[in-house]
Amino acid sequence: MNAKSRWLLITLATVLGMGVTVSLGRWQLDRAAQKEALQASMDGQSSKYLVDTALLLSAPEPDTLVHQHARLRGQWISEQTVYLDNRQMNAKVGFFVLTPLRLEGSARVVLVQRGWVQRNFEERDKVPAIETPGGAVTVEGRMAPPSSKLFELGKPEASAIRQNLDLEQFRAQTRLPLLSVMLMQTGPASEGLLREWPAVNLGVEKHYGYAFQWFGIAAALALLYLWYQILKPLTRPPKDSKPHA
Repeated sequence: MNAKSRWLLITLATVLGMGVTVSLGRWQLDRAAQKEALQASMDGQSSKYLVDTALLLSAPEPDTLVHQHARLRGQWISEQTVYLDNRQMNAKVGFFVLTPLRLEGSARVVLVQRGWVQRNFEERDKVPAIETPGGAVTVEGRMAPPSSKLFELGKPEASAIRQNLDLEQFRAQTRLPLLSVMLMQTGPASEGLLREWPAVNLGVEKHYGYAFQWFGIAAALALLYLWYQILKPLTRPPKDSKPHA
């Protein structure tokens, strides 16, 4: 390969590498902007008026109430309580406990993520003892989308202890008129359950960090090309064309 061909190949590789890395950096910046907008939307939702039972029942699209604070009144359907396995709180493994709440004055039902309880590792098929009050109760929390899912082998379970809960499947299984949103109960520990939910972190800083890395690689490629292909050749002494005696 002659010098000109080698120079063209190095130039092409540098331009391609810079193009890819700059594109990846811009993509990370776009992701950061999207998450900042989502965070702003969540903050705006949480500062709105309190959602009560009547408002939730009258909402044409309950999903629009997600992240708003709520105070709902109803009655627990304790026999349909579900324990989501392998959930952590304070670096300990246990269950998220979900119980349907039949809303006062209606047949409609909202699923409530009531809190976390540690599991019994010696009797893995035994559900822990928690308290579920009878009669009318008032539950405070924030409206939330359905619970996030963990990786699961095989078909979804339908027992009290399960890895994930699919809202559509649960609605068909229980025949309950479940709303498309759920309530994440907040407040101090009670009824044998902890509610130390972590603050929502969308990881915006991570995307800015990745963008900085990609732009840094692009800058490094440019500097290396500038040095080795332009500046360094200029510092070489000219070749002596006269034959030595």
